[in-house]
Amino acid sequence: MFRRRLPYLIYGLVLCFAASLVSAGEIYRSVDERGRVTYSDTPQAGSRQIPITGQPGRQLHQVDHVYDGDTIILENGKHIRLLGINTPEIESRLRSEEPGGTAAKKWLQNKLRNKAVYLEFDQVKRDKYNRLLAHVFLPNGEHVNLSLLQNGLAAVSIIPPNGRYSEKLIQAQQQAEQSKSGIWSMPEYQSHPITQIANHTKGWQRFTGTPVAIKKSRKFTRLLFNDKIDVRVANSNTRLFPDLATYLGKKLEIRGWVTRNKDFYSLQIQHPSALIVQ
Repeated sequence: MFRRRLPYLIYGLVLCFAASLVSAGEIYRSVDERGRVTYSDTPQAGSRQIPITGQPGRQLHQVDHVYDGDTIILENGKHIRLLGINTPEIESRLRSEEPGGTAAKKWLQNKLRNKAVYLEFDQVKRDKYNRLLAHVFLPNGEHVNLSLLQNGLAAVSIIPPNGRYSEKLIQAQQQAEQSKSGIWSMPEYQSHPITQIANHTKGWQRFTGTPVAIKKSRKFTRLLFNDKIDVRVANSNTRLFPDLATYLGKKLEIRGWVTRNKDFYSLQIQHPSALIVQ
């Protein structure tokens, strides 16, 4: 039997263990007059039962707060970057807010308020900022990364070798695009001719253009649009794409971030979802 009232941290440990069992007991959540959340295996006045839907390979944690639309901070202080998606930036001392950034953050705050979440990791567990990379699930099974895409609050951003759920994420984005939800209705995120790239170098962008040549170096294969613009794919990732030569002469939409070296502009594409034949 569980103890009658469990501090949330102990609850998380117990529930992680319980989720790995074939059968699990009932858990009830209650909030006292001071807003403190407690859990019990016995229903109390005003409490409600919560489902236990843990799966092998997922870890249960309590969310402390939401940093932005695709980053949360756990009660233990660890930063979690949601895998497979990117939301617009919020305002900080380093950058201005991007359209849609506050909306994504507020949606995630409402979704995760006073919630425990399951984290599911892929092959690479940390990014260059030492954040943990995870798919986030609510106890009822909702895939939060997927829901952000379905609501048009995020764009797909798949970085190999992490590719779990990629097909579902892409499908969710396509549905949001078709319904022009969220960012897909905003003028700031409409596609521009790639020849105008010099005017659109900040943040995540969409461009259209037709590559005219291909060039391979030791690290990258490059699709050249003219003598000042290219799209590059790391040779280690080309196996994920069709033969890059098949893109030549076709109108493409390219999604990602622009880098600039003097008067030369480039977008590095890591997954086929960011290079779309029109």
